[in-house]
Amino acid sequence: MKNRYHKNKFIRKKLKDKKSSNSTKNRILAKAKSPLSKKTFGNKFNKGHSKWKLPSLLVLSGLLMIILVIPTLVVLPFNSNESVASTTIEQEFDSSEGLDDDSAISVAVMRTQTDSIENVPLETYVARVVASEMPAKFEMEALKSQALAARTYIVNQLLYADGDEESDVTDTIMDQVYKGEEELRDRWGANYNQNMKKITDAVAATKGEILTFKDAPISPAYFSTSNGYTENSEDYWANEIPYLRSVASPWDVESPYYLDQETFTLAEVEEALEVDLPDNASISIQASRTESNRINQVSLGEHTFTGREVRDALELRSSDFTIEQKNNHLIFTTKGNGHGIGMSQYGANGMAKEGKSYEEILKYYYQDVEIGSVDEVSRTLVAQ
Repeated sequence: MKNRYHKNKFIRKKLKDKKSSNSTKNRILAKAKSPLSKKTFGNKFNKGHSKWKLPSLLVLSGLLMIILVIPTLVVLPFNSNESVASTTIEQEFDSSEGLDDDSAISVAVMRTQTDSIENVPLETYVARVVASEMPAKFEMEALKSQALAARTYIVNQLLYADGDEESDVTDTIMDQVYKGEEELRDRWGANYNQNMKKITDAVAATKGEILTFKDAPISPAYFSTSNGYTENSEDYWANEIPYLRSVASPWDVESPYYLDQETFTLAEVEEALEVDLPDNASISIQASRTESNRINQVSLGEHTFTGREVRDALELRSSDFTIEQKNNHLIFTTKGNGHGIGMSQYGANGMAKEGKSYEEILKYYYQDVEIGSVDEVSRTLVAQ
């Protein structure tokens, strides 16, 4: 998976229609049937005798008693176990269960596949973002960390984004990846109930919590896998942000996305970078690196680029890369997956495996932050 956080929030479509895509859940009730059916009893009496004798009276009395008792027996089941079993239903997990999502805050999500807007309660939105952005198999404390990052991002967006947009966020990596219930069911199949319950528990345990710096919600950048260190914000973006500092993240080496290799022809590199490179000749490659060992600038012959420019143009996993030339090909070997700023998701899971709490994880990756409450800004959000 690629969990990348993008600051660019300006490429959005204006939408004409708003609609909600809420899925309904089917429940099947099994009807209990009586194990007995009614029977008709016929009785013939001997009309050949003119006088009743005592044995005849006793037989008649017995028959009358049977006739009175059997209708009562007909309506009773054989035993209580059979009755309970016949009405047992399989419970399906409702992703809104356990969230107690009574927030007055709603998120307008632009669904890019359907060109529609889905309005989602805050905590439900957070749960589905966590489900879309982080593997459900991750440790509970890592999932809680992701919940706070996702919640803080959307609260920050609601507070400071351009109010002229019909939607608050997209459902893509331009903001945060968001998948609806049916999409998650298709993705997980038979594991949907257990996966969604685990994630919902993590979100419910952190309900309303956000990350703040100087009493304001932060911009909680996060990504999949580091190269062993996170990046200072100014080394990848333009601005220096005090809580987005480079820290060691040794746990990421266990990530399946830690190493990758891509091979391009010179023609492909020329087209992507919009330059001309010499054919059938050795290309001079010089690079400088940032504090976290990612590419700061790289020169290919006479042309110089930032690490981010090369990464974006060639769609590399990371800006920590080496380049090897083989004939008319360039081989890029990368470490990490994502921009490298803020919280590493695989790093967070590694810390959780070592017994760290979500508070410890978040305060490690985001320097000098505090855990605040969405209630502190809810009046402003509702007013907007």
